[in-house]
Formats: sequence, structure tokens, C-alpha cells
Amino acid sequence: MSETLSRPPAETADEVLYEAADGVAVITLNRPERMNTISGPMLAQLTELLLKANADREVRAVILTGSGRAFCAGLDLVDATQGSGIGSEAQASAPSVNLDLRNTPPTVLFAMDKPTICALNGAAAGYGMDTALGCDIRIMGESAKLAAAFVKRGVVPESGGTWFLPRLIGWSKAAELIFTGRTLTAAQSLEMGLANEVVPDAELMSRARAIAAEIAANAPLAVQSAKRLMRMGLEETFNDHVHHVFLQFLQLARTQDFREGMTSFLEKRPAQFKGR
Repeated sequence: MSETLSRPPAETADEVLYEAADGVAVITLNRPERMNTISGPMLAQLTELLLKANADREVRAVILTGSGRAFCAGLDLVDATQGSGIGSEAQASAPSVNLDLRNTPPTVLFAMDKPTICALNGAAAGYGMDTALGCDIRIMGESAKLAAAFVKRGVVPESGGTWFLPRLIGWSKAAELIFTGRTLTAAQSLEMGLANEVVPDAELMSRARAIAAEIAANAPLAVQSAKRLMRMGLEETFNDHVHHVFLQFLQLARTQDFREGMTSFLEKRPAQFKGR
């Protein structure tokens, strides 16, 4: 697959970057002078690019990362305190009827069929931490941190943290982390189960790309079905879930990729999956 680059509108150009090659899309938060803090236009652009990656048949895995020394330091508090932007008084006083979270990064990220890898190149605080938790896999550079500083700013984990954390690390650890607003080092995040791996900063993207390539080499329909089933299983009984798994298996058994997987195994060669 040839490399492509998405060009957003001029007023937010270069604040979120997109490239795709060899079955892997890389989405980069690119506002390093503000530690990749999120503005309203960035939210819309990030949503657009996540949807783009999910809809592209050539993309089999997505890496989300940041430029500069931070992954994402949360919402842009400078804009908010100056009366504009997310969390400002003007927005808080707007009629609640205008609130629509269906097409925002947290809900779009959760609903994506494509596997997502967060390559944490630096601090992830507030909204940035929630966004990282919304990815399927988290790889952290040694200098990266997870800062659950919500209550220190007078808010709650507004973008999924209260849902993800109890499921990832259990109620008691999630309660301790959220109620104290504690900041975790990469090593502490790994020990707590919030990171899959911690690598030297210089090796972060190469490691994330290696995992993405390993995913991309597998049958994409099967990988995406597995992710959907995992998501469904969070809310289902076991008996209901195994029925859904069997129905999904029957669908996959009719695909070209299923036949290729069986044939390549018998012929002792790498499979060449087409997503069909």
C-alpha cells in the first residue's frame, strides 16, 4: 500500500497527521508547542482520521502517537481559561441539547474494528490518558507517564477512564488512582497492567510498528471479528457470547482468507491474506 497523507483544513493544518503504508496507519497528534493539548478543531480532525483508518480496507492496524515530548497533556486549559475552547465557561453554559458524543474520539476509538496501538512518547494526562486507555495496546517509552490528574483539576475522567480503569486493573486500584489523581511512571504503569511494554524512548515507534506489522500479517477479517467479539463479551453472559462466537466462526469459514490460512499451514508457507 502506498503512503498517503491527509491534509486537514488550513486553520488546523498539521495538528493531526495521518500516514498509511504496508497495512498500518499512523495518526500523530502534532501540536508539540502545546504538548499536544486538545482543541475543538483537533477533536473533529482526530475523529475524521480515526474513521478514515477504520474504513480503509488496506489498513489492518492503527498506531496513535504524539509529536514532541508529550503524547497528550489533556484538554487545552489555556483556551478554556481564556473563555474559549473545550471546558470554557461559554461551552459549559451552552444548552445540553447540543451535546453529542456519538462522533467524538472516545466513542469512535472504542467502536473501531481495526486494532489500535497507542505509542506513548511522553506524558498522557487527563484526556490524553483516557485516549491511551481507549486503545487496545499501549507501548510506553521509558520517559512516558500516565497522569490521572482529573480530580486535581476539579473534573472527572470525562472520556472513558471511569469505564476502562476498573475493567483493566480492578475496582480498588482504579479507585486509588482516580481518587488520588496520581501520576504513574512507565514502570509503574507496566506493573499495574496499564502498559503492555516499556521500551527505550528511541525504540518506541520501531517497536509499535513491529507489533502493528505482526497484526497486519494475520487475516484481517478474523482479527476484526475477534475485536468485535471481545467488545461484545464485556457486556454478555458466557452462554450468549459463545453463540455469537459460533455465528462469527461460520461467517469466517466461508472466506477466502480461511481457505488461505488452512492451505498455507498445510503447505508450510506464510499466508497471504487479502481480507476477503
